Amino acid sequence: MAVCRRKPPHALLVPYPLQGHIIPAVHLATKLASRGFTITFVYTEAIHHQTSRAASGVDRDIFAAARARGLDVRCELVNDGLPVAFDRSLNHDRFMGSLLHVLPAHVEELMRKLSLYADPPITYLIADTFFVWPSTLAKKFGLPYVSFWTEPALVFTLYYHLDLLIKHGHFASHDNSKDTITYVPGVAAIEPADLMSYLQERDVSSVVHQIIFRAFEEAKGADLVLCNTLQELEPETISALQLEKPFYAIGPIFPAGFTKSAVATSLWAESDCSRWLDSKPPGSILYISFGSYAHISSRDLKEIVQGVLRSKARFLWVLRPDVVSSDEPDPLPESFIEDSKGRGMVVPWCCQTAVLSHRSIGAFLTHCGWNSILESVWCGVPLLCFPLLTDQFTNRKLVVQDWKIGLDLGEKNKVGRKEVAERIESVMGEVGDELREKVKDVRRTLERALGPQGSSQKNLDRFIADLMQHSQQLDGGRESTLRH
Repeated sequence: MAVCRRKPPHALLVPYPLQGHIIPAVHLATKLASRGFTITFVYTEAIHHQTSRAASGVDRDIFAAARARGLDVRCELVNDGLPVAFDRSLNHDRFMGSLLHVLPAHVEELMRKLSLYADPPITYLIADTFFVWPSTLAKKFGLPYVSFWTEPALVFTLYYHLDLLIKHGHFASHDNSKDTITYVPGVAAIEPADLMSYLQERDVSSVVHQIIFRAFEEAKGADLVLCNTLQELEPETISALQLEKPFYAIGPIFPAGFTKSAVATSLWAESDCSRWLDSKPPGSILYISFGSYAHISSRDLKEIVQGVLRSKARFLWVLRPDVVSSDEPDPLPESFIEDSKGRGMVVPWCCQTAVLSHRSIGAFLTHCGWNSILESVWCGVPLLCFPLLTDQFTNRKLVVQDWKIGLDLGEKNKVGRKEVAERIESVMGEVGDELREKVKDVRRTLERALGPQGSSQKNLDRFIADLMQHSQQLDGGRESTLRH
């Protein structure tokens, strides 16, 4: 008698084509694959090209190492509507416009191809929340749609309740209200200055605003939402969201053991800073990085440079070539390297987890990207917060006001060298020692959440069980759709 073997679940996982979104998506892919899923991971051709160049010739299948460990993770490429060599950093709006108007058709074409040939067949769609097409395409192909949110639950709920912000005049108004916001479910209070940068603007006609509006309409059609946060850090916000739809906090989504990822995720070649760091005393180095995408103004960079010099602190500064603009690849003053000789090291990019884990790192001057915050907490490093764009302003609120594990640093176009120097001295001195103890407490919370009986582990188990149930409910509808 023949034995009927049920084929493994097969998820199509599509990350947003930006570094900060790709990293947790890669780790989610391997995490689900380790639980028996087949994963088809979808890269844009441009991201794959940049990743391959950074890692000196990574194979087309960047998950080869994961596959060698028995994980069924496959890789597919799609075109984002622009030539591979096109400068997306310099032409942000055109890049975003292509993701809005062109990419969806290419993803649909890939899904149609996989619906015919994938073995096992595609059973789920997991896509970054910021895409404008997932719910629509999932319904078209009869698939459950999992919205993958790579930022805090607080940021998700503020976007999710844009209608309330508009109703109360805090967003999309000619003169946005400055009153404290107290009406968003699960958010006791938040100041308008702590909203994401796009929600502080009066002109809401930009391509990014079009993406936000459409993406969160699609998010409301998601069957389930996965979030790279943890229940204990945002309990009220997450509980309120769970009343809206199935919402699972499974973070922080790190590679097993917080080791260097076996899958190439960096878009730039990484400098090895270990020997230089090894030569420095414990806790003596200020690590400075403004992330993988946001730009800093020449004016603010100049003030921070002078503040770093005044502070006399040792530092490791990651300064990617386009941090101001692709048109200004060498934005530091000519005298900076000489003026800081013996105190600092400047590199274009590095393995951030390796740096933050090093005993010599005492604090992190950061743009407040969510990955950077989680990594810094895991490594017990306090933060000096200088947000530049989007969720970073809201993330700063969590770090400085709610968890009290970092210090605030000025405002865009208002930061001054004197304040920079004073804040650096504080975070590298006695104030930093106090913050470090609080960071350790939060680190323990992360460790518990990721433990065998932790909240994130239990939420992942619950997510998988609920996803399977959704799949069973849609089986009949999907088979009917694919036949046509």
